[in-house]
Amino acid sequence: MKQSSDRLRQTVVLVSAILAIVGSFIGSGAAGGTPIQNASGGALAADATPIAPDGPAFGIWTPIYLGLIAYAIWQFLPAQTTDARQRTLGYPVAASLVLNAAWILSIQFDLLALSVPVIVLLLAVLIRAFHLTLASRPKNLVETIVADGTIGLYLGWVSIATAANVTAVLVAAGFGGFGISPDIWAVGVIALAGLVGVLIALSGRGRLAPSASLCWGLAWVAVARLTGTLLSTPAAVAALVAVVVILTVTVTIRIRSSSSTSTRGLVPA
Repeated sequence: MKQSSDRLRQTVVLVSAILAIVGSFIGSGAAGGTPIQNASGGALAADATPIAPDGPAFGIWTPIYLGLIAYAIWQFLPAQTTDARQRTLGYPVAASLVLNAAWILSIQFDLLALSVPVIVLLLAVLIRAFHLTLASRPKNLVETIVADGTIGLYLGWVSIATAANVTAVLVAAGFGGFGISPDIWAVGVIALAGLVGVLIALSGRGRLAPSASLCWGLAWVAVARLTGTLLSTPAAVAALVAVVVILTVTVTIRIRSSSSTSTRGLVPA
């Protein structure tokens, strides 16, 4: 009976991954849908808000999706059927995949307001999955990459994407910022994203993957503010400072963590 529920979990993860990949094709416009940056009246375009990242930033989805596919296939192997770690990770990962597809559909159907609770819930699920990876160590390098690495990349990107999404919805709704300059709002939101990055580094004991994808997003926010049509030097500087702070904290903790655990096995990604 237990093994039957394990196979069900593995199947749910695999099917959810397929659903997410189909959704990504629709979201990219490859399957006839409107590209995300053009959907919902362009609310998520690079020049829509002061904290929107430039277009190339979304290339991060390629390694994230490849990692999710790899994880879905790897966890489906018989060797992982009764694995205790995969029993805890399976359903949170599956939930994140379904929520990802739901977020894309909400944008495609111009339900911009609905996208906020969906992405916030997605972020919460990924935080849960990330903390589950911290509770035990991966068995080998493959698990480190496809499970810990993928979940970390996913969490880091969705962290900055959530901030950008909420800002986009507020701007589209006509939020005036209570008379406060958009530059100040942008710096404040970016500072909050930087704080989230520091907290992830601290709680994750210097995990590289979430910091890398979060910094990737922030770096492209800086590029968009320096070279795009919506220029903002304060926002660009804030984004670059956040990148430096996150990376410094992450690397410092990583070095300390690596020295203290090097004799006990593999250091997670």
